[in-house]
Amino acid sequence: VSGLRLRSGSLRRKGFSDYFEFSIPPGVIVQPYVERVVLVYHNLGELSEKYYPLPGYTYLSPILGLLVYDAANLSAAGLSELSIVASGSPISVSFSNVRAVPPGSPAPQCVWFDLDGVPQFRGLEANNVCATYRRGHFSIVVNSSEVAPAPGPSGAIAPPIPTNGGRDKGSSDAWKIAVGVVGGVIALGLLALLLVCFVRYKREKKMEVMERNAEVGETLRMAQVGRSQAPVALGTRTKPVIESEYVV
Repeated sequence: VSGLRLRSGSLRRKGFSDYFEFSIPPGVIVQPYVERVVLVYHNLGELSEKYYPLPGYTYLSPILGLLVYDAANLSAAGLSELSIVASGSPISVSFSNVRAVPPGSPAPQCVWFDLDGVPQFRGLEANNVCATYRRGHFSIVVNSSEVAPAPGPSGAIAPPIPTNGGRDKGSSDAWKIAVGVVGGVIALGLLALLLVCFVRYKREKKMEVMERNAEVGETLRMAQVGRSQAPVALGTRTKPVIESEYVV
């Protein structure tokens, strides 16, 4: 932590370049206005992730902070925190200790934390350089959730991963087979029933014909023959003729 005391008017007219990694251009306005301010510089180093955890991202540089306080009474227990706004060019932050981007990672980004610790992201202005119009804490990060997986060994074929879709497909095929079997059994049963009905119908028709023939047939007279009765014709249908009766 380091502090620098300045007049607000001088800060607005001249700015202050090379305040550690920060370069403050002219035109910076202090809100609310006070006669003197103190710029406080932070370098959180290895404690960056502890104070500002950022899930899904990897820090490539330590978090650097620039805060502004009222310098009217530096011996006071609690200094009043102020805001600054760069009305012209932005304040630049040039990071000097930046780690290399992991292979397969997307482009690095600048992250800015306001006083409530809420992160905001934007692209780099230049190589390892971020820009801001306000005070806060800054760093360079990379989205580790978008890192591409390392390629497998050449020629290796990964085994298929079973999914719910495969199980659903197998269940669907089993249902189709079961429905087909049941449908076949029902069709065979209907065919057998039709065959039985057809045979019964033919038998009934035959019986009807026999009964009809019996009703229209000639009734024979019964005669006693020995100890039993037998049908006897009522008379001959054709009158017999003796050969001697033919006229020549």
